[in-house]
Amino acid sequence: MTPQRTARPARPRLDDRGDVPGWVLVTLMTAGLVIALWAVAGPALTETFDTAISRVTAVRP
Repeated sequence: MTPQRTARPARPRLDDRGDVPGWVLVTLMTAGLVIALWAVAGPALTETFDTAISRVTAVRP
């Protein structure tokens, strides 16, 4: 019968600074996605906002 091994918690590496290039890529891709969506939906959103404001300000007692 072999003795059972107990799992020891992994020691953190002192030189591990994270995945910086990955975070930069995620940030740039998110910014690009926002710009692309704004280019497509921007005019429709602006028109919707202008219509809503004009309806609210057009109501007079």
